[in-house]
Parts: sequence; C-alpha cells; structure tokens
Amino acid sequence: MELVPIGEAARMLNVNASALRYHEERGLVTPACRVGGRRMYGRAELRRLAFVQMAQRMGFSLDVIGEALDQPGERWREAIRGRLADLDELIARARRTQAFLSHALECQAENPVQECPTLTDVLDRQLAGESLAEIADDHLRSEPSRHAGTPAS
Repeated sequence: MELVPIGEAARMLNVNASALRYHEERGLVTPACRVGGRRMYGRAELRRLAFVQMAQRMGFSLDVIGEALDQPGERWREAIRGRLADLDELIARARRTQAFLSHALECQAENPVQECPTLTDVLDRQLAGESLAEIADDHLRSEPSRHAGTPAS
C-alpha cells in the first residue's frame, strides 16, 4: 500500500483529521513522513490508528492503548482481564433486567408492587438486606424457564 494523506486516512477510518492529529500528539502514531507539510500514513500507521479506534470502542483508555501498542505485556493483559470482568457484570445485569421485564409483561397482577407474589418476595428480601443481584440470581436459578420477578441491579 502506498502512503495516504491525513484526509484520506481520516476517511478510511471514518474519523476527523483532528482525531488523527490528536493521536499523534498523544504519541499513539507518527506519520510515516510528510510531503509538502502534509502528514502521510502507510499501512503500519493505519493499522495502529485502526487499533486505537477499535480499542477505544472496547472501553480502553488511550494510556492503556498506548502501552498495548508500544509496551505490550502483563499490564495490557491485566487491562483485558479487567475489561472482561466489567463485561461479565454488564451481561449479568442485562440478563437480570431481561428476566424482570419478561416477568413484568407476563404478570397478571393489576398492582404488581402489592399483588404480584414474585415481586413482593423480591421487595421483602431486599428490605431484609439482600442485594438485588443476589435475589435476581436466585430467581434465575430457581425458575429459568419463567424468569420470574427478577429485578435489575
């Protein structure tokens, strides 16, 4: 691949040229060269920029991304493990929310807060000090086919 100017690189990555200049300022990429004062990028630089964009969308900070690019190792793996743990919690919360909403649609009670046995049990357990996540996980385990009354946390 031949060199492309900053405007073309920005178009390829679907970002503003100012984002590429910012990434250069942060030390995440250095243009391959300048032609007539214009930044030019080759395949290696474009890959770095694509990685920056992808990693940002996955929730990594620019500092961690920079380390992954220039000093890969245990800190990067630690960041990945942390991000995976965050995603596991997000997925668990989404499942609990989905189960609660499914039950809410199926519940025949006119006033669920007072009349739905599943919801009143959840509320009573919460008042007794149990976390919503614990209660929801219990309900998901005990009634997986119905997903009854499990609140989101």
